[in-house]
Amino acid sequence: MGKKRSGAGLTGPQQAAKFLGLSVLSGVVLAGIAIPGAGALGLAAKGTVEGFDEIPANLKTPPLSQRTTILDAEGGLIATVYSRDRQVVPLTAISPYMQKAIVAIEDSRFYEHGAVDLKGILRAVNRNAQEGGAAQGASTLTQQYVKNVFVEEAGDDETKVREAQEKSLGRKIRELKFSIQVEEELGKKKILENYLNITYFGQQAYGIESASQRYFSKPAKDLTLDESALLAGLVQSPSRYDPVNDSQEAMKRRNVVLQRMADVKDISQAEADEAKKKPVQLKVTRPKNGCITAVKGAGFFCDYVRNTFLTDPVFGKTREERAKLWNRGGLTVRTTLDPQSQDSVNESIKDHVSQDDKVATAVTLVQPGTGRVVAMGQSKPYGFNKNETQINFSVDKRMGGSSFGFPTGSTFKPFVAAAALEEGISPGRVYSSPYQMEYPSPVRTCGDKPWVNTAHERLENEQESEVGPYGMNQAMAKSVNTYFVQMIHETGVCPVTEMTTKLGVIPADGTKLPEVPAIALGTEGMSPLTMANAYATFANRGTYCTPVSIESITDAHGKALSVPKSKCERVMSERTADTINSLLLGVVDSGTGTAAGLTDRQNAGKTGTTDSRYNAWFVGYTPNMSGATWVGSGGSKQVSMENITIGGQYYDKVYGGGLPGPIWKQAVSGALAGREAPSFVTVGLPDTGNPGGTGGTGKPTPPTTPTKPTKPNKPRKPGGDVKPDGPTTGGGATTGGGTTPTNPFPGITLEPGVIGGRDAE
Repeated sequence: MGKKRSGAGLTGPQQAAKFLGLSVLSGVVLAGIAIPGAGALGLAAKGTVEGFDEIPANLKTPPLSQRTTILDAEGGLIATVYSRDRQVVPLTAISPYMQKAIVAIEDSRFYEHGAVDLKGILRAVNRNAQEGGAAQGASTLTQQYVKNVFVEEAGDDETKVREAQEKSLGRKIRELKFSIQVEEELGKKKILENYLNITYFGQQAYGIESASQRYFSKPAKDLTLDESALLAGLVQSPSRYDPVNDSQEAMKRRNVVLQRMADVKDISQAEADEAKKKPVQLKVTRPKNGCITAVKGAGFFCDYVRNTFLTDPVFGKTREERAKLWNRGGLTVRTTLDPQSQDSVNESIKDHVSQDDKVATAVTLVQPGTGRVVAMGQSKPYGFNKNETQINFSVDKRMGGSSFGFPTGSTFKPFVAAAALEEGISPGRVYSSPYQMEYPSPVRTCGDKPWVNTAHERLENEQESEVGPYGMNQAMAKSVNTYFVQMIHETGVCPVTEMTTKLGVIPADGTKLPEVPAIALGTEGMSPLTMANAYATFANRGTYCTPVSIESITDAHGKALSVPKSKCERVMSERTADTINSLLLGVVDSGTGTAAGLTDRQNAGKTGTTDSRYNAWFVGYTPNMSGATWVGSGGSKQVSMENITIGGQYYDKVYGGGLPGPIWKQAVSGALAGREAPSFVTVGLPDTGNPGGTGGTGKPTPPTTPTKPTKPNKPRKPGGDVKPDGPTTGGGATTGGGTTPTNPFPGITLEPGVIGGRDAE
């Protein structure tokens, strides 16, 4: 069965109704327009249509939704996003053939009549009466434009869209009134320009420029005669005459347009006949919308930019306002993404972790002192297919990240140390740091009620050889769990949570850090962006800057919009930050992070490996770049990274310095290649404690509350990190076994259980 044009196949009553509607409409026009001031309309559908003079004539044309372009810091294209793919262009940028074709087929008397074509209406009424149906309509191009304005204003509201398109006499009358206003205010050329920019041409293309690019991959100003006729023919029914899906039907419609152009003397008959002979030749550019189209593996950064726009009040008081502005589009968003840094991150990820691995990695780089996010990538690409995801592992849940983030392990310890230094504790402070112990109790909190270890929870160091006493330098380099828990016992937990709040270290799910000493071991889930930006504060000598991803935005008219600015605030003294930098230099020089040590510049950082090796981290920085690398289970199923192949390489056990460290090193090396290499301001650190782990000369602090060696082990929190030069058996924050260590303090009597012992497995 052949296809029918829209509106065909009406029943007898429907045909009669449509005929009556056109008859009434002609009467309305004659009474309300041809004879102004005729008063209220006496219509058959009395009570259903407003008096013509009572209809407001203040049509407000909404800004047309257009595509938004997202650029990197150097102006390179990252992605194009839109709710409607449209590029508004002036009439001078549209082929004359296109202008003539659309007028010829849609409203050939456009330049002769006013807002309403009375001759056309009467002709339609007469024709329909003769044929007993709805063979011909009477909408002018101006009226069609007005209807499209209503549809555009409705946006994605399906109810409003239906109302804008309903085939009622009331809507038709309103169109007439607004058409008069439009004709008076805009004039014919502007109406034609607006019409060509607002009209839908199928294949997700709104407006003639996007349609020309979609079907022919060329600008609208270069459209030929036959191409223009084809696009003009689409307007009546974009789906029926879609040349991509039915070239023969599209050709028939194109030839109708060509003949009409000849009939109205826009082209000669010879030109029309010549164009009709040409086959439909398309050069289709498929619709490309959204962050899935981003280049340089920047899909997740693109999504982060979008979420920044939708959540920041600088773009509107409510999310609804911000979403409306974003969906309207037409924006040019210049971001902070540095192409060199992004390329380096992508290469490092590709070289170390495969897309189809059981685990994933995410890397984020931030510029200290500015908060600029310069790179963001992960091994599972942005998408909907297998081994792809739309979850951005680098950011918090509210910004499109995972629901809970990822426990950070020992990368949390520098925050504990910074809080202690701010409280006046010396970097030479020595703690007994036994291999195994109960959490000391009670511990002061921010409230009146201290934390008490009523469950007799225990913790231990990564390796049995890690027995104090230790000073802060050795404890940080070796990532000694018991040292930092004893430190929290002395300072209380409140200074730590206050410090992390200043550093923007908020759990990825938006909750508050619990006031328990176990936070020293990195028990809470964080995002790589949070960690990279917090460590950037150390690089910036104690001044924290909020992260930013947008450099500038201009709207469709080139007007600059306000954008979020990084807010910088001193959160610790320079002395404290310099001390942390000196401590973390030791981690990459001779501690757990040696595999992350850069060869051409100073860098500092911290490793972290969590319970059951579900997560491994390296967070590091130079004075001009901070970055966090996470490797772990991106999905709901946790994967223990033991006896596992990642990126084609086998690992008996993954630790923070063993895989995240090298990923970070390669990413940052490339990001900073050819760029300045400033040095840290360092401080001298006391040589205290027990460097070898078998006894020491430093004076231990008073013993904490005795543990109970006979108490069965409780599940412990993550925190320890395997040392690259140490044994790979018996380690981990939850591993038991071994014998009770000897007293590391010859000549000093300790209370039973302070050092602790490992219960039988």
